[in-house]
Amino acid sequence: MALLAGFSTTCLAQNIDAPNVVPITAQLTSSGQPTAKALEGLAAQGYEAVIYLAPPNVSDAVREEHLIIGRQNLVFVNIPIVFNKPTVKDYETFAAILQGLGNKKVLVHCQVNMRASTMVFLYRVVVGKEDPRLAYEAVSKVWVPNGPWKQLMLDVLQKHQISFEPY
Repeated sequence: MALLAGFSTTCLAQNIDAPNVVPITAQLTSSGQPTAKALEGLAAQGYEAVIYLAPPNVSDAVREEHLIIGRQNLVFVNIPIVFNKPTVKDYETFAAILQGLGNKKVLVHCQVNMRASTMVFLYRVVVGKEDPRLAYEAVSKVWVPNGPWKQLMLDVLQKHQISFEPY
């Protein structure tokens, strides 16, 4: 049964027209920026909330995303994380919002899935108490965080006394 659940999650997540779609669980997917048409179909795929982690004025943002999501009666939250300056507060805001969504099916996205994959990793490890090595596999499908993103990971992990060196 669990194998079938994982299989269907992967199939559903891959139906999102977006770069770097990474299914995490049946309730959580991270990705880059979905197309407007993909956003319009999220409710039909069972999504109940969208967390967008980039400023809404970046060049490839879907300008009407909040309206597209709202018309489907989904929760929409934008945390405008400046790419070169992610902060521990950004993570804490993200974690509080994601935790507040409970068991809702959530898409967490940014432009390319760099912000999203990193924040989801941190959430999985800090809040979900998952093994960082296993949780990091989802990040490494997209990129290897460096500069301020690697530092953010180290800062959050250290704050929560989790020993892991992102590679």
